[in-house]
Amino acid sequence: MGIFTRFRDIVSSNINAMLDKAEDPEKLIKLMIREMEDTLVEIKTACAGVMAAGKKVERQLEAQEARAQYWEQKAELAVNKGRDDLAREALIEKRKFTRRAETLKQVLVEQDSLIGQYQDDIRQLEEKLKSARDKQRMLIQRHNHARRKLQAQQEIRRVDSSETIMKFDELENRIERMEAEADLVNFGKKTSLEDELDRLTVDDEIEDELRALKTPSVQKPVAPDHDESNSRQ
Repeated sequence: MGIFTRFRDIVSSNINAMLDKAEDPEKLIKLMIREMEDTLVEIKTACAGVMAAGKKVERQLEAQEARAQYWEQKAELAVNKGRDDLAREALIEKRKFTRRAETLKQVLVEQDSLIGQYQDDIRQLEEKLKSARDKQRMLIQRHNHARRKLQAQQEIRRVDSSETIMKFDELENRIERMEAEADLVNFGKKTSLEDELDRLTVDDEIEDELRALKTPSVQKPVAPDHDESNSRQ
């Protein structure tokens, strides 16, 4: 396939329609971008070649025009010297170089037109390439989004499975047992506030016993002995 045929096919192609029909849009857009890039390089290379050739033609044109001017000056000199025969010969030479110059001018016109067409093709292809790259980025984003969505759905299904629920129930039961064991560790133990209040009660009891020890006891009267009373009678 020639460069121009490929270029026309690319520019006239409907990227969206092609991608909609493709089994693997990402792969297709990648191939299209590669084809566009290769074609763009070839067009730019061809354009550069025509521009270089144009520079060469311009130099040739300048040389032919210089030769035509040279023979015109010689013809004027021959006329001034009364040598019409030499003037005719000089004018024949001038016409030869003038015709060559006219041919080269036509070549330059054609080359300028071709260069303009190349530059227009390059602009169109670059716009098409930019559109394709934008499409590629969008496809990649959609692919990544779809992949993450699929992973999320798979994770949700995995979490919703009976096996996973059983594992969560088992973990919950284990945590509840740990909490119960922690409560049993402190079961029956008084808090620091209760201990402090108990100490205050004990202190009061000790003080009462201490005061009782310090207070002298009152001696009770001794009951008379019955035997002794009878003897006295």
